[in-house]
Amino acid sequence: MKARTRLAFAASAFLFPVFAVAHEFWLRPEPFTLPPGGTSVVSMFVGEYFEGERIGVTPGHAASMRVLASGGEATMQLEPPSLKMRFTHAGTHVIAFDSAPSTITLSADKFHAYLHDEGLDAVIRQRERDGTAQEPGRERYRRHVKSLLKVGRSDGAYAQRTGQRLEILPLEDPLSASPGSTVGFRLLFDGQPLPDTLVKAWHRKGGQTLVIRARSDAGGYVRFTLPHAGPWMISTVHMVPAAGTPDADWDSFWGNLTFELARR
Repeated sequence: MKARTRLAFAASAFLFPVFAVAHEFWLRPEPFTLPPGGTSVVSMFVGEYFEGERIGVTPGHAASMRVLASGGEATMQLEPPSLKMRFTHAGTHVIAFDSAPSTITLSADKFHAYLHDEGLDAVIRQRERDGTAQEPGRERYRRHVKSLLKVGRSDGAYAQRTGQRLEILPLEDPLSASPGSTVGFRLLFDGQPLPDTLVKAWHRKGGQTLVIRARSDAGGYVRFTLPHAGPWMISTVHMVPAAGTPDADWDSFWGNLTFELARR
């Protein structure tokens, strides 16, 4: 079941600008692992190569923030630009954040480079077929991010679906995995498998960033061997023609999942 969550939202707590497209946006709890009754400070980051700036989010840019667990209750107190959370019940907790849509326009060159970097080859081909490859890219984008915390012990809550439009769903418990383990994930878009999509696994250590790339198969499945302990980020981007807006030609959905691989 979903944990009931009290959110002490205050407009004054959100004072920072919207995150930029073509940059990753992720949640980073400190710590990822804590005892029942313990407190974790969950920060929002935007940046590149798993290195970024801690930010806040204005009320108009936050669609929802939820905590899912097998049972119990978590409380949140906003201390900009972070969320201070206390967890009373043992088990895995899934923090899920969804942004409201924002729009941006990029030059043709920048838009093409961004599409290439994110493996959005189908969009590149479509723009070429439409004769719009040399036109600016007008995009409406949304962020759908999650983070996994272990309170005392892990349980099956890691596999709970959040219902986010774009979701990265672990197939095995990454909180119980060891360095060198292979962990599987499934991409879902509007609840359906998302095939042939670039997925990246990120890890930062000693001032350097390791990025592992793979594409999802026909069932939306992808697997990564994760060689190092510590925080990991899994990310993906999906893009479709925009509907219902005169301000954008494309809708993009940015999925992100963070967790910590325990040291053994």
